[in-house]
Amino acid sequence: METSTPALRMTLSDVAALAKVQRPVVSMWRKRSSGGPLPFPAAAERVNGIEMFDAGHVTAWLQATGRGNNPEARNDVAVFATLAQPRTEPRDSRLTFHGLTSLLTLKVITGHALANSTAAELLDAADEADPDDVFLYTELEALGSALPGLAGFADKLADSAYSAPAAFEKLLAHRFKEGLREQSDTAMTEAALTLVGAAAMELASTLDGRLLFVDSTPGGSDAMLSIVEQYGESRPMTLLAADHNGNASRLARRRLAVHGTDNGPVKIDAHGAFAVNGPAVHVAQYPAPGNSALDTRGVLTAVENIVLQMDDSQRAVVIAPARVLCDALAGEQGNLRSDLLRSGRVRAIVRLPAGLLRAKPREQQALWVLGPSFADVPIAERWTMVADLGTTPLSLDVSQDLISDIVASMGDRATIRAHSFRFARLVHTRVLLAAKGSLVSVPTAGSTTAARGAEAALRVDELVRLLSSGASERSVLPAVQPAPAAPGTASATVQELLSTGALKYLKGNRINETHLDWRTGTRVLGSAELLQPHTAAQRFITLLDFAANYPAGRLTEPGDVVFCTSPRPAAMVDTEGGAVVIFPARVLRIDQGDPGGLVPDVVAADINGLKPADKTWRNWRLRRTPEAQRNPLNDALKTLQHEQAEARQRLERLEELATLITDGVAGGSLTLTDPFSHAGPEEGTS
Repeated sequence: METSTPALRMTLSDVAALAKVQRPVVSMWRKRSSGGPLPFPAAAERVNGIEMFDAGHVTAWLQATGRGNNPEARNDVAVFATLAQPRTEPRDSRLTFHGLTSLLTLKVITGHALANSTAAELLDAADEADPDDVFLYTELEALGSALPGLAGFADKLADSAYSAPAAFEKLLAHRFKEGLREQSDTAMTEAALTLVGAAAMELASTLDGRLLFVDSTPGGSDAMLSIVEQYGESRPMTLLAADHNGNASRLARRRLAVHGTDNGPVKIDAHGAFAVNGPAVHVAQYPAPGNSALDTRGVLTAVENIVLQMDDSQRAVVIAPARVLCDALAGEQGNLRSDLLRSGRVRAIVRLPAGLLRAKPREQQALWVLGPSFADVPIAERWTMVADLGTTPLSLDVSQDLISDIVASMGDRATIRAHSFRFARLVHTRVLLAAKGSLVSVPTAGSTTAARGAEAALRVDELVRLLSSGASERSVLPAVQPAPAAPGTASATVQELLSTGALKYLKGNRINETHLDWRTGTRVLGSAELLQPHTAAQRFITLLDFAANYPAGRLTEPGDVVFCTSPRPAAMVDTEGGAVVIFPARVLRIDQGDPGGLVPDVVAADINGLKPADKTWRNWRLRRTPEAQRNPLNDALKTLQHEQAEARQRLERLEELATLITDGVAGGSLTLTDPFSHAGPEEGTS
């Protein structure tokens, strides 16, 4: 029995994707061809104000005109099109999506085409493939009379994508367009999936027996499919997915089935607890598609469920927001994370760069790698590997070296000593527990502090001697000596200092360029002055214009640190005050009553020393100076800055002198003479 396939519809964006051109190109085609012999097809209907075009008419037009960069557009169209819904039936993209993914899964399981089957035959096949109704029967039954037509479309979709699994992934790639928020909100980028998959595979390779990967999250499948895509053909493996109910979990089970994986369920109780026996690697992303609104406590509780059932033959790779896994946490949530650290199974903590979550490109993620607890090691001597890649792009070499560090962190002391870490450093777990800030930024034991201090002191003395030897008047340059062995003042993030009141944040003023003056007035400080402090042309604005046009505007105070984040972090100290800061430049003001160990010049130096990609200014770490050293440091820096200003002035004069002599002699207006010759008449002549 033959069934008709419903008509296919496309938006102009779909047409651009099919033709492999930019979206404006399609609008140009449509406009320029309107008066010609082959006009662009008219819209077949409007849905929610969006024009929908008949896919058959579009592909015929592309073929007739030769437009686009896809000669196989007619064969590929099903991947980019959607089904036209009868006007009498409400459009339900979710129902269609789940039905199509179920049909593609059924097609793989049965190994037959679906287009020539009746609805009853399709449901019988679904009942045989899914007798317990855990991943596809309900979805097909819900399609009702649309089931045969969708089955024909599923066949076309598989042919268009060259296979049913590829068609399944194409549908899932359109999760943003279809409004599947639980899927789109948790979708990771390819770089993140590659890192998680490769890390899990490397950890699994160190275990005995068949490779076993477990994802206990509700609806999680991206990470496990990344493992299958990277290594499925080289090593046999088994995948276990959670038996949660709900659309996200059923979709995950369909996804594992359509790719033909050896998979099974892992039973999760009402409290989220589960058990897996023997060697295994757990992979988990939080929040997961089935619970995309999971809060901090929920994430930590889910990780705790993994830790509680682990033994030393199991490993785990967990990716979640950095604010949960490595940033400062207080109260009950902080206590819960500390309990996980005390378990000894958190072997590595890695902050990852922003941009790994498609729906939240500015949110940073972090990795926890769990492993053996080394129960024979005293609690006070246990260690954890930490790494901060918050500003390091995940290139191939970075990912490979990070994974190498992670695998080494699973070993004992001898293994760790034999490995040369590129990104990671080892921190005693007791230090992590005592840390009040970010876990990846805790200071390590300063075993070589005294040696570094002695080396620095010797170099300072040498530089002072060299600088003083050529000076006509001896300057009072700083004298230093190695500091005694004592714990230094811990650094802190800008956010932590803002919360304690040691710092105050002031926004820059939004100034109209027409109000600026290049000759006189109050100084203006913006990105140009910060990025080129000695060469940028000075700008001004009169106080009368500033007060009249910007009554809410503020001026700087002496000691304010003016900074910007784009195109790179840059900062300077306004020693005079009374300047107008123009956005996007901003101000960090140190509390003079309780500076918290902050010195303006040190703050500016820390910002100027950041990597160009580090734009999350609230997470910047600033060094703090012991109270007894603040005034001596300020005095020494003032002396050195005065010397630097005089050196720059001397350099400018030397450059001007060189220019005048060059131009004068070359132009014939000056003549060089020997300064030691006598210009007067020789003796005995008149």
